[in-house]
Amino acid sequence: MSGVAPDLRLWNLTRGALGTKALGIVADLRVADALATGPRNVKEIAETVDADPDTLRRLLRALASDGVFAEEEPGVFRNTDASELLRRDGNRGGRWPEFAHLWGFSCYAAIAELDAQKRDVPFQRAFGTDFWSWLAANPEERLNFDRAMEGGRAELSERLAVLEWRGDETVVDIGGGSGTLLRELLDRRPGLRGIVFDLPETDRDQEQLGQEITFAAGNFFESVPRGDAYVLSKILHDWDDEHASKILRTVRAAAPDHARLLVSDSVIPAGNEPSGAKWLDILMLVLQRGRERTANEWQALLEGAGFGIDEIEDGLIQASCR
Repeated sequence: MSGVAPDLRLWNLTRGALGTKALGIVADLRVADALATGPRNVKEIAETVDADPDTLRRLLRALASDGVFAEEEPGVFRNTDASELLRRDGNRGGRWPEFAHLWGFSCYAAIAELDAQKRDVPFQRAFGTDFWSWLAANPEERLNFDRAMEGGRAELSERLAVLEWRGDETVVDIGGGSGTLLRELLDRRPGLRGIVFDLPETDRDQEQLGQEITFAAGNFFESVPRGDAYVLSKILHDWDDEHASKILRTVRAAAPDHARLLVSDSVIPAGNEPSGAKWLDILMLVLQRGRERTANEWQALLEGAGFGIDEIEDGLIQASCR
């Protein structure tokens, strides 16, 4: 970034909201799917996705300037490696279509309410209720959110699988959603058993979970099942320190002394180093005053709840009971 002119640096930040909204729109219209077979004229694309041709062309032209889609000739667009991630057919994009929708609509509206002179929750001001209640009242949005959260779990399951395991432990995935993470971990580590712990309304498929995994419904502020290892993947950043500490204390109360804790969350680097975690921290602030944390903040949080950090590496925090 040292070679970027100061005014261009400010322009890139200012226009960011436009890109967020444009990406959300084309993701919901499934424009990338409409281009699956190759380049098409924007009028054909607009007819396929039921959009205004002029508006769509201008959105695609702007996105193409950042490498999302490409304009091969005036009014003719094709997919790029980036826009291919927005395709829903065959789940090519994993979580990107769902993320683009969330950022482009509900998150976008909530971000507009961010005010540094107020201590309330911007999302609640925008929607009249808290984020989790809003998801519960909007099943399609809840399903979209759950799918977005599943996108990065294949990589996490690979990382967890290479850790040392005794072989017959029970792994409890706190806030584990549909159970994708545990299913993939157990496929890589036969012999382990799993418990997916989440809210009763969580979308799940018991047949997919198999015999080795059970689903337990409940509230992680009140109690969690007993296990040998606990996974918290992108859970604690949803909450401020008070609530995150309560979750951890609930886990510690259920955990035997030999149990370990595996936390997958961002670790904010020090200083001015560019980091997506620093921007994700703002989104957590907007949604429910959650937060990303530095290594020192993670240490204080976990130690205060009865855990000691053994290792932090690339967003995976391994801790044991103290």
